[in-house]
Amino acid sequence: MTERALLHRWLLAVCVCLAAPLGAQPRDAGDARAETRERFVSAYRAAGLGIAGPADDEQLRTYVLYPYVRAARIERELGRAGGPWQAADEAAAEFLGEHGTAPVGIALRRAWLASLARRELWQAFADRYDSRTATTGLECQRLSARIALADTADLAPMTLERWLTPHQLPIECEPAFAWLRAQSLLPPDLVARRVELLLDAGRVPFARVIARPLPPTEAAPLLARAAAIERPAQAIDALLASPGDDGIDDVLRDAWPRLARSDPAGGLARFAPLSARAQDSAHAQKLALDLALGLAWDRRPEALDLFARVAPDHLDDYALEWHARAALWAGDWRVAADAIAAMSPALRSSSAWRYWAARAAAELDGRAAARELYASVVGDDNYYSALAAARLGDRVVPRAEPLAADPAKVDRIAARTPFARARELALTGLRDLATLEWHHGYAALSDDLRPQAVHLAARWELHDIAVATATSLGIFNDYALLYPFAHADAVAAAAKLAGLERHVLFGLLRQESLFRWDAASPSGAVGIAQLTPDTARRVARRWQLPAPGRGDLFDAPTSITLGAAHLADLVDAFDGQLPVALAAYNAGANAARRWLPERAIDADVWVENIPYNETRAYVRRVLWHGLVFEWLDSGRPQNAREWLDEIEP
Repeated sequence: MTERALLHRWLLAVCVCLAAPLGAQPRDAGDARAETRERFVSAYRAAGLGIAGPADDEQLRTYVLYPYVRAARIERELGRAGGPWQAADEAAAEFLGEHGTAPVGIALRRAWLASLARRELWQAFADRYDSRTATTGLECQRLSARIALADTADLAPMTLERWLTPHQLPIECEPAFAWLRAQSLLPPDLVARRVELLLDAGRVPFARVIARPLPPTEAAPLLARAAAIERPAQAIDALLASPGDDGIDDVLRDAWPRLARSDPAGGLARFAPLSARAQDSAHAQKLALDLALGLAWDRRPEALDLFARVAPDHLDDYALEWHARAALWAGDWRVAADAIAAMSPALRSSSAWRYWAARAAAELDGRAAARELYASVVGDDNYYSALAAARLGDRVVPRAEPLAADPAKVDRIAARTPFARARELALTGLRDLATLEWHHGYAALSDDLRPQAVHLAARWELHDIAVATATSLGIFNDYALLYPFAHADAVAAAAKLAGLERHVLFGLLRQESLFRWDAASPSGAVGIAQLTPDTARRVARRWQLPAPGRGDLFDAPTSITLGAAHLADLVDAFDGQLPVALAAYNAGANAARRWLPERAIDADVWVENIPYNETRAYVRRVLWHGLVFEWLDSGRPQNAREWLDEIEP
């Protein structure tokens, strides 16, 4: 999301629900800036709406966020229909002279360039264009500027490079493409190539749009590919019903992998007749491997038979992981051990596959043979290390590695303008803009100061930034710093209400949002507990809680309470099986229900075979986070023995 888009997003949030951002950061009577902060929010809101508010006093003009008010006013003037724009252009030029490299300046530059492009002031646009901060739309408008200014030397290759993309481009790119067509520089073969790229990326509807100008004979094979992607079973059946092998390459590229993934039973029914059409060994290997993967994702017993048909040199690490998982699900420890042994050294040495190699060794050769392998995993500090400790009958003590704090350096960082702005933006509820300012300031820090920025982010309760910054520096094990008991009172109350263990709820919130009250996902989940409004309302009805609106979910205690209630519902629905409930929280109850085994199976095997990569990682991380929080809270070694329980049908 661009800074300009972020400005609009958060301006809308401030305008529609002003109390929510301010309410998220309670006013401290001892905070001398609290009143100025509120005046800033009011002025910022008025600027975005074009409302003339009270005159700016000295207190507001000297506030570190005042440039955001100025920028919002200038952008508002630049966006007026019909002008006049001279004063706004002069104000924008002056502002960029002061703040051109800061996030607020970058956002205004983009808005100004967009205004100049709308007015077709192409020379002014070219003079002020900065490729380092341009969006895709502005990059395309730069092409339009060059066309208008007759600066077309080497323009065609640049425009064609932009054309040949698997993405849908903004409307600002169309004038440059129209110029290509007018110059006869966009022949059918390049149109077809763009369609191929879109089809490769699975963007079928837009690929059809781009294919419309093609002659029917050139469009036909592309539209056939599109149909194979959208309706793979029909494409395969049509090939099987035809006398020849024409189209088998397209089927293997487009239809077969999708059918094997979405309907492995349907793939299994078509495998034998399609294999008979295989023109060579490569075709046969691809058929078997795609179906083996689909069956493994669906936890079907036939997966191992299909993997056995694939030559070893056709199995990369990804395939070997799923071969091993299918063997774990089937309880075939010899095949699992062989698949792990065939992995690359880097993958084989990971915590996960050392743990599973130990489990296979224990099953095949006895517990004593596995002890050394289990012991090698215990020190890794993650979900698998806790499992290994439990297998050895040991308790878990996370290996804390505190990051030494230098208060003087932390204070030096805090005094820098970008960090001061980040702090104030966070306190006014503009968290995305706060993150941009933080990154801007962090980029200018020397190597010796960067680790201390983690301490500053933690001090300011910017927990997501603290964790992201620490991760970028390879710092993972300062648990006191990176596992904060944020919103402790709300978590305790919600856990008590829902009958959950407090540390489990802390672990879930850390994984869902890193404690950001304003978190929002592309799927529509919002708030610290990442609930969709529909889910939140359903949970509220069940628990006889006030019905929340979407804005209510940005209130941390409300979100935490509803999230805890939702998790408790899922724990009940899945007979107290926490790993399944966590999977359901992430992927939905219907998905988790599909993944339940037909027979009792070890929980670690069940988790390892969750077909969604995101959900598999989610369950592992929440369990580990919860263990760390309980260890921090109690100071006692932890027992992960219950992670070894069975998941029941």
